[in-house]
Amino acid sequence: MADTNVHDVLGAVRDVHFPAGKDDLVDAAERSGASGDVVKALRGIAPEQYANKEEVARSVRLDPASDRGHSRAQRAEQARQGGKPGLSQHLRDAPKPPVEDELDR
Repeated sequence: MADTNVHDVLGAVRDVHFPAGKDDLVDAAERSGASGDVVKALRGIAPEQYANKEEVARSVRLDPASDRGHSRAQRAEQARQGGKPGLSQHLRDAPKPPVEDELDR
């Protein structure tokens, strides 16, 4: 799954009508000709109903460094946050710490 990113996954399920279940998402990805890594990533999500693409994006397990570019402090905050079971920790929203925000100015 190292070669998979959120954009590839969402592209593979662009024709899905939500809410949709895991099997619907996997079938749509296979029909769209998605890569094996994308299909594998979708097979790894929790077997539940997804209300929209955002829920799918947050549920797919990807390389933590793939899309977000979060700092160590933000990754630590993500780990501390609770989340819906089955959601990938690295895709949880985590604001920049005040120190980093100040340094960026």
